[in-house]
Amino acid sequence: MSQLLLDIAPVSQPTLDNFVAGRNLELLSVLRHTLAGSSSERSFYLWGESGSGKSHLLQACVGAALDAQRSAVYAQGSVPQFAEVVAVDDVERLEDAAQIELFNLYNRMRDSGGVLLVSGTQSPLHLKLRDDLRTRLGWGLVYQVHGLSDEEKAQALMRHAQSRGFALPPEVTQYLLRHGRRDLPSLMAALDALDEHSLRLHRAPSVPLLKETLQQELKGS
Repeated sequence: MSQLLLDIAPVSQPTLDNFVAGRNLELLSVLRHTLAGSSSERSFYLWGESGSGKSHLLQACVGAALDAQRSAVYAQGSVPQFAEVVAVDDVERLEDAAQIELFNLYNRMRDSGGVLLVSGTQSPLHLKLRDDLRTRLGWGLVYQVHGLSDEEKAQALMRHAQSRGFALPPEVTQYLLRHGRRDLPSLMAALDALDEHSLRLHRAPSVPLLKETLQQELKGS
């Protein structure tokens, strides 16, 4: 059962509004101000463990820029073309040539007044990249993205259930937190699948119903 959550893909688009901040309130506020044009910051490096929300934030910033009719692009483990807002995820995956491209992109973005967001799993000091690139990444704002505690995840799941119009029994929450992937998008996707299965069968959400839901998702994958 511990692997079943892997087969439920998150479906909601990442936005700054649906990012559960936890201990990242300051970072979220700074990103909002930057995208609104009320901050002079132009370079951000976000680091943290897998599932902490780095990719969510980068994709959300690009989405917000596009909604505001600005050119924006997101890339994972590669360096995209120039735009007003550029997000480069998983910087530690860049090959040597791509590291040079990112170094040059950083300089172009600085000169043009664009916004560059880069993420990685380690702080700039510990990145195994070119020294000049590591230095540039450390020049801007550097934030560690803190993952949510189990209590914060439980609260987020409860609010998500309430937004969908149903009460989430505590035992269902605990089961979700004990089994499968622990990142919040996957947990919420599992909760959405449970809600849909519950409505189809006219049964209240429960652990047995959750197990049925996960089994069906596994068979349909």
